[in-house]
Amino acid sequence: MELSLKGKNAVVCGSTRGIGLAIAKELALLGANCTLFARNEPLLKENVHSLPHKDGQEHGYRVADFSEPATVKAAIESVVSKINIHILINNTGGPPPGPLAEASTAAFENAFRQHIINNQLLAQCVLPGMKKEGYGRIINIISASVKIPLHNLGVSNTVRAAVAAWAKTLSNEAGQYNVTVNNILPGSTKTDRLDSLIEETVKKKNTSREMVEKEMTDNIPLKRFGLPEEIANVAAFLASPAASYVNGASIPVDGGRTGSI
Repeated sequence: MELSLKGKNAVVCGSTRGIGLAIAKELALLGANCTLFARNEPLLKENVHSLPHKDGQEHGYRVADFSEPATVKAAIESVVSKINIHILINNTGGPPPGPLAEASTAAFENAFRQHIINNQLLAQCVLPGMKKEGYGRIINIISASVKIPLHNLGVSNTVRAAVAAWAKTLSNEAGQYNVTVNNILPGSTKTDRLDSLIEETVKKKNTSREMVEKEMTDNIPLKRFGLPEEIANVAAFLASPAASYVNGASIPVDGGRTGSI
């Protein structure tokens, strides 16, 4: 099975911590040159230096604030002006929790801009190079809520489903150029976002963190939270030549929690 990414160039969004950073490290381990995108420049600098470079890769970063698409557009344009991108990892933080009926229109606008608009800008910039190279992998880190909406995540459920539909449509258009578009649907994964969701539940229910975590993991067949590295392993496979015939798929990586086939 061919997993090597030597000579491939990757852009990894939201890569200062959590799932994004884990993916960047895994792609670099397989030989890819990684450009990290996020808004925290000190952490970006630190993370670039921590990436594996056993195959002599050149890693870099661009500062991009995903709440301001103009900065994302400028960042990706500066990259593709110098190199063709083979792998794009769309990954950014989710909208704040809360019931759908209580969500403001501004919350929907912000979420749509942060996810759909940025994904579109990034894809439009990298697709010409992918077509020219005859190799492209666009991988979207979404949520298991695409399969079954999650409680108290009204805006997130809505925009995640929109991203999945966007990706499926793009996969139909780009496949003829050997460009695949796939989605990873993480379940409860040990990240800052999960930590904040747990803390909010603790306050809301006036209970202990241990009780909240037990209640959550009891609903996962593997009886534990996932690790960012476990999401990264699937992303690395989808980015590799071995996944050449996987296109338009939404793959749950959730320990079996999603209650659908």
